[in-house]
Amino acid sequence: MNYSKEIKQAQYFQNRREFLKTTSRGLGSLALGSLLFPDVLNANKRLPSGPKISNGGGVLSQLHHTPKAKRVIYLFQSGGPSQLELFDYKPELIKRWGEEIPDSVRNGQRVSGMLAAQSSFPLVGSKFNFKQHATTGGYFSELMPYTSGIAEDICMINSMHTEAINHEPAVIFMQTGSQQVGRPCMGSWMSYGLGSSNRNLPSFVVLLSQGKDDAQSLNMQAWNSGFLPSHHQGVQFRSGADPVLYLGNPPGIDRKSRRRELDYLAELEAEQKKAWGDPEIDSKISQYEMAYRMQTSVPEIADLSDEPDYIFDLYGKDAHIPGTFAYNCLMARRLAERDVNFIQLYHMGWDQHGNLPREIVQLAKSSDQASAALVKDLKQRGLLEDTLVIWGGEFGRTSFSQGKLTKDNYGRDHHPRCYSTWMAGAGIKGGEVYGKTDDFGYNIVENPVHVHDFQATMLHQLGIDHERFTFKHQGRRYRLTDVHGKVVNDILA
Repeated sequence: MNYSKEIKQAQYFQNRREFLKTTSRGLGSLALGSLLFPDVLNANKRLPSGPKISNGGGVLSQLHHTPKAKRVIYLFQSGGPSQLELFDYKPELIKRWGEEIPDSVRNGQRVSGMLAAQSSFPLVGSKFNFKQHATTGGYFSELMPYTSGIAEDICMINSMHTEAINHEPAVIFMQTGSQQVGRPCMGSWMSYGLGSSNRNLPSFVVLLSQGKDDAQSLNMQAWNSGFLPSHHQGVQFRSGADPVLYLGNPPGIDRKSRRRELDYLAELEAEQKKAWGDPEIDSKISQYEMAYRMQTSVPEIADLSDEPDYIFDLYGKDAHIPGTFAYNCLMARRLAERDVNFIQLYHMGWDQHGNLPREIVQLAKSSDQASAALVKDLKQRGLLEDTLVIWGGEFGRTSFSQGKLTKDNYGRDHHPRCYSTWMAGAGIKGGEVYGKTDDFGYNIVENPVHVHDFQATMLHQLGIDHERFTFKHQGRRYRLTDVHGKVVNDILA
């Protein structure tokens, strides 16, 4: 009897569970293939045309153009440093101290929820003295003497602006290009594209410090890989004896035993990948192997005993104390020397809604010397030529006072419409002051630089065209700059 017809019908009318099971394997294989060979499924995608690079596990085997930067050190000042107390000198605010901000300046623009009950918005000038730099023409507050000393090495941008007005979405926006969590951050994009230049250390390292005790905490989504493979997320180095948690072997397990365990585990996960086609399995194996190699590389890099006294003097006395910003800046230089591609420092505590004159002195003191020392240290070692250093926060502060204004005390609310950031090294023009705000420090009047412009410029210095560097997720091609951004060519040497 011929059962071929019945067999064909049975194959055609297979149940839903079997259909989903077999289809999911096929989709998983496609997803894995899109990660390993991204251009195979994108026949119309423009290929890179720049110099070839030594592939350290990144998807880009060739850059879009010749890069100026090999690595990035981002000194993120979390909380929103007041540009009006640090870099953007506004004598008009001092003249008009206590006067109501003109409606023509504010123009009905929104304020944060913390000012919802405030009926008056009195202007307040900085209590601190400013001095104009003789060569660059830029102004620096007395709070930033060391940064003033590197004025000829940095490009001061006084016209940064953003849409976000509250801390978490603003931080996420600066790091990922979106105010909503779930997108990959800058460091993850860089790790995904360029891979790692040092197989014994992560390509993306995160260091945290606090400028004051009650500093607002950070959302770890700021250094998350989002929809990119998870081994591209930032690895946090902590202060103390164990910079990376759970890196050491437990009692009774030696390095040889650990190696044997990882080999067996890799075999088991290879079988699982064969069955399910899940690309995250590769990420797990990659993370296990990196942790094994870091068992020897991390203790070596965290041991500062080989640093001479003059280096500690350069960074300041806090450089001896693990967990401080100065210590982390010195660590950043050591990581840069060892070819870590993206080094992210978060210095928390810049949120001064009240008691600003007192608190900002403490924050500036903890950041100023170490930030300038890092630039000097990189320069004297020949590393500043291909290291992009960035200093700045998520937004600025208002030109009017929050809460009660007195002669000696005031606060400032969040202000997304203009703030200051500086960049140095890797083809950025030194001694440049770019962008200008109005006499009230409230609106930009020359050369605005949006968050997406800043991100596009950073990628450009790394040899990457921000419009051509994408990842397809849920049917859409995403990029760091979303659908916006332009390179700020005026600040490039």
